[in-house]
Parts: sequence; C-alpha cells; structure tokens
Amino acid sequence: MRIILVRHGDPDYVKDCLTEKGKIQAEAAAERLMGEKIDAIWSSSCGRAYETALAFSRRSGIEPVRQLDFMREIRFGYGEALYSTGNPWDETDRMSREGEEILIRNWQELPFFQDNAATEDVEKIAVETDNWMRELGYERDGLYYRCQRSDEKEYTVALFAHGGSGTAMLARLLNLPFFYLCGLIRMEHTAITIVRFEQKEGETGMPVLELCSDSRHIHTGVFSEYS
Repeated sequence: MRIILVRHGDPDYVKDCLTEKGKIQAEAAAERLMGEKIDAIWSSSCGRAYETALAFSRRSGIEPVRQLDFMREIRFGYGEALYSTGNPWDETDRMSREGEEILIRNWQELPFFQDNAATEDVEKIAVETDNWMRELGYERDGLYYRCQRSDEKEYTVALFAHGGSGTAMLARLLNLPFFYLCGLIRMEHTAITIVRFEQKEGETGMPVLELCSDSRHIHTGVFSEYS
C-alpha cells in the first residue's frame, strides 16, 4: 500500500479556503498526481485541505473525498496565546542554531512542550492514525505495521492535509519523533510525500519513504510563476 500525503494549497486562514494562488497550486498538484494510480481520496475536514482534494477528485473522477476530522491542523501555543507562542518549527530552528540535539524521543518532556497544545494534538493524531491504518488493512505491531490485506494488489490512497498534522502522521508512520521531523521536513503548499508499506499478508516491514515534500509541480512549467 502507498499513502500519498499532500499539503493544502495557499490558504486564506481566516475563511479556511484556498486563495486564487492556492487554487492554481491545487490544479498543479492534481495534474502531477494523475500518474500515481490512486484508488481513494481522503482529506482533513478543514476547507483549505478539502478544496485541494476536490481539485484532484474533479480531474481524476475519483469519488468521494472522505474526510478525517483528526487530520485538522494541529494547534500550538499555551492557553489564550494559541498560535502566537510555542511554535515547534521555530523551536527546532532555535535549538539547531545553538548546536542542540533535536533527535529527541521524549520530546514531549521538553519544557517548551509542557502545556503546549501541540503535544495533545500530536498524540491524538498518533492514536487515530493507527485506527485509520487498521481500516486500510494494517495493524500496528510494535514499531511498525502488519499487513492484514489478503489482496496483494498495490493500493494507493491520497490524503490532503496540513503541514503540522501531516508531520504528526509521518512521525507515527515512520516511528520518528515529531519534533525531529519539524526540523527535518518543511512542506510547501501542495508538497507531496509518499510512504510505501509491506504488501504481503501477515508480514511486518519498515515503511519506505518514496518521496518527501516534493513541490516541483509548482516551480516548473506553466505553474512556476504562481509558486
């Protein structure tokens, strides 16, 4: 099985929709995805992700776009100061500039993440990711996933989400710390990441990262001026 994770296009965060630029980026991503033999489409329940998914649904004819509420964008910050403090990406930048280690398994125990809303949301996504994977035929078994699908035909799903929730899901799928991935991966709008899983029933294997945060479709050809 393959999971193709796509970040939404350029957003109007207040209205939770795509800007005109974002709509063009979504069409570019849709065209790029046409060669991936996708079987099903999922999206976050946020409007900006859903609109990005609809662009591919219209172009491909694949319906419906099923929504995953747990993949809404994560919060970050403390108490009444949501989104104005406690940004995990800023903290990884600060620590790496100062030569500190960011590959930390127990990142939740850092003082920065005490009472940070991001911690709660990332943990919820980890739990719900396992539930979703079970629906797709993969059972969490220790650090990895055991294939329960009897059909060994390659099955590919596209999931349209966000930079934060997408990073949180990748952290769970790849068994890597969320905080580390915040420093390692930065997803541009409509960036595409592909993870492939073991296809033989009953077997467990480490997932393979086929593609990571690829946004060439908005930087080349007719779409480049809108990147």
